[in-house]
Order: sequence, then structure tokens, then C-alpha cells
Amino acid sequence: MRYLVKGGLVVDPALGPEGRRDILIEDGKVAAVGEDLAATGEARGSRKASHDGHSGGDDLKVIDATGKVVVPGLIDMHVHLREPGREDEETIHSGTRAAARGGFTGVVAMANTSPVADNGAVVDFVREKARREGLVNVYPVGAVTKGQKGEELAEIGELAGAGAIALSDDGHPIANAGLMRRALEYAGPFNLPVIVHAEDKDLAGDGVMHEGFVSLKLGLKGIPAATEEVMIARDLLLAEMTGGRLHIAHVSTAGAVELIRQAKRRGVRVTAEATPHHFTLTDEAVFGYNTNARVSPPLRAAEDVAAVRAGLADGTIDVIATDHAPHTREEKAVEFDLAPPGMVGLETAVALVLTELVARGVLSLREAVAKLTANPAKILGLAAGTLQVGVLADLTILDLEREWVVDTRAFVSRSRNSPFEGRRLRGMPVLTMVGGKVVARDGRIVADGEEKMAEDGSAAGRGVVAGWAANG
Repeated sequence: MRYLVKGGLVVDPALGPEGRRDILIEDGKVAAVGEDLAATGEARGSRKASHDGHSGGDDLKVIDATGKVVVPGLIDMHVHLREPGREDEETIHSGTRAAARGGFTGVVAMANTSPVADNGAVVDFVREKARREGLVNVYPVGAVTKGQKGEELAEIGELAGAGAIALSDDGHPIANAGLMRRALEYAGPFNLPVIVHAEDKDLAGDGVMHEGFVSLKLGLKGIPAATEEVMIARDLLLAEMTGGRLHIAHVSTAGAVELIRQAKRRGVRVTAEATPHHFTLTDEAVFGYNTNARVSPPLRAAEDVAAVRAGLADGTIDVIATDHAPHTREEKAVEFDLAPPGMVGLETAVALVLTELVARGVLSLREAVAKLTANPAKILGLAAGTLQVGVLADLTILDLEREWVVDTRAFVSRSRNSPFEGRRLRGMPVLTMVGGKVVARDGRIVADGEEKMAEDGSAAGRGVVAGWAANG
């Protein structure tokens, strides 16, 4: 199938200033980008109207993007697909469909599976399962240490050879500074970034939320901001000493942002990411003992949220990533102290970026797109994140005006643990294309010609998804 994406506002930092352009897609790749390419398309086949809003000829479909924004396929560089090991929470099949519905054409799968992705065999399994069942590109991460136990380095060369694009013990901070130093040194020859979950477990103790007024009022044990900051300070010094590539996941405190800002000024090879929940929610979301608001690192105070937004605005924080962490309803339906940390994010992230950052003037649309496309691609060394001629046609079309209300019954993820239930958002992805194939449209998954909605196929799920598409 050949496509002509016509009349949209193309926003791609690699193509220069945004402007209204057409995009011709042939053989799964971007064949041309320019103004008024319709004549070229029409010359190759007679156009005819169709009922899905597209038009085309014998082998050409025209996607009318008038009034919409066309961007490179979005990349989420922090996702927990749970497979192998916890398929009750998420699978590669369901997680990649959640990604497609959320506008993402690529996800970076973290290594904390069961068994842990600390060897080439598990990385091979993830890549092969994604090839057979995935709807978007899946880029596996290998563990830094064996079993993510923080005691012995994994076979980094083996992981790189199997196709791991980064190393991380995410969720399990590496307490041993000497081991962290060696990880940065050994990853260097393979040009792999080391992604860290910055947390001093001894300082965190048995805390379950941010330490502050809210934790005091709720009677919950707190986790001080310094828990994150002392580990970031250590890792920045180690990266500076070794010249290694350090990427700091889910930055959440004002002090952390400032430490990274200063390190970048010194020339340290560090990049960082922030999640939608950390630039949107404060620890007040925990009121009512809402276990869906229990995350790691925890939701912080208002001044931390403001600092994270400032870090995004001035470039201290390079990437927006979801830290999509699915958990079953049964796991979350317990006392707050006993609930596992984490929330799903793939199906709400884009709308939160548009609503909370772009509409409020924190980031320009171009800056936001860069943090979801070109920046993660550059950090990970991926030939993605752009619509330049010759690359695979991974793209996302956004409707900046469409308003909708989050209803987790419509999610195609296997889990529903989102604190954004019932929140009204403005802006949403309306089409996702991977390798020249449309995989999602208007909140519906399109696979092998069949449109799929809620994973359980329930009437409620079908109605809610259809409603999402119509809310604008």
C-alpha cells in the first residue's frame, strides 16, 4: 500500500521549521516530503472516495490530515511490558497495542522481567516475540547486573550482541559505587547508555510516598527528596570520572533537576527523562489513599513539579517517557503500604503533554515533539524519530483540539492502574503508522484489516472507545 498524507502541519525538528507539507509513503518508507504532492499521487492512480475518511486509487490511499499535526512516530524510552513472567499485568501483544493507541511507534522494554533480561537469550526472546506479536517497534534493554541484584555485572557484550540498546537495573538502584563505575566503563565500547533509577534504599527505608505535609497528614511513611538526589550526585560524579553515558530515569525533584543542569554545564555525558505524572501530579493525588498514585519515585510537592517543568523547558531534561508500569486490579486493591508502585501511561501520555505542557506554554509544540521523537532516538542510537526521505514510515497524526475524558475501560492495556481516570484532556493521537502500515486510528487498533477495541471485547469497552473518537 502507498499512502499520501496530505495537508497536515508537519512538525519534525530534523526537517527544519514546521509547515504544511504532504508526505508520500512507498514500500514502507518516506518517499517524498513537500508542498502539494497530490498531483504526483493522482497521476499514479484514479482517486475514489471511501468511507473511512481516506481516498485513493488502485494502490494509493490519501490520508487527509487537514487541520491536524503530523509528527515522526513517537518513541517511549521507558516501558515495562512485563513479558516474560508477568503476563497477567501486560504482554508484548497488549502493551504494543496500548502504545499504538497512544500514538507511539516504538517502545523501549525495560529489563525487569522474570527471568531478568540479563543474558542474550531473554533479549532474543523479547525481540522475536515482538516480531511475531508486536504492533510497534520494541527495543529491549539489558540488565546492568546479573538478576538485577547489584552484585555482579551482566555479560554486557553478549547483551549488546543480542540487540540490547541500553543497560538498566531499573527499579533496583545499584548501591555499590565501584560496580556502577565498572558498568559505565564497560558499556562505553558498545556505546550503550546506562539508565539509572536513582534511589538510596537505605535513606528511603520503608517509605511509601513523598515525605512532606501530605505524608504527615495521611500517617504514611515518607521518602525524602534527598533519596533521589544523593544517588544522582554520585552517578554524575562517576559519569564525569569515566566518560560513560549516563541516562537518569523519571527525574522527580527540584534538587535532581539542578544537579543535572550543573553537570551538563560541566560537560558530563548525561541525559534525563521526566514522566507525565511527575510534571502533572503532586503528592496530593495520594489523598484518599489512592494506590494508583503510588509510584517510584513518588509524586512530589508542587515546587518539585514546577522544577521538572522548568527542566523540560530549558533542556535540562531531554526526554518525556511514560514509565508505563502495569499492575492488576487485585494488586492495587490493597492497603496503600502494600500496593506495588507504578501506573500505566501509554494511552494518556500524549494528551497530558499537549494539555499540561504545550497548551500552558511550558513547551512549544516543536520542543515537545523533539522530546518524544528525535531526542530519545539520538540517545539510543535509533534510525527513527524523523520523517526524512528514506527512513521507515513511522508517523503519528495528532488532533490538538479534540477533547476527551479518560476512561480506563477503553484501555487496550491489560491493566487499568491510572490516577487520571475521569480527567478531561485536550489533544489526542488520531492515527499511528508503523513501517508504512496504519496500526491505530481514532482510538481503535487496526490489525490485519480488523479494528479492535478493548482487549476483553466487552460492549462497554467498544462503546467507550467509540465515544473517545467522537468526543471532539
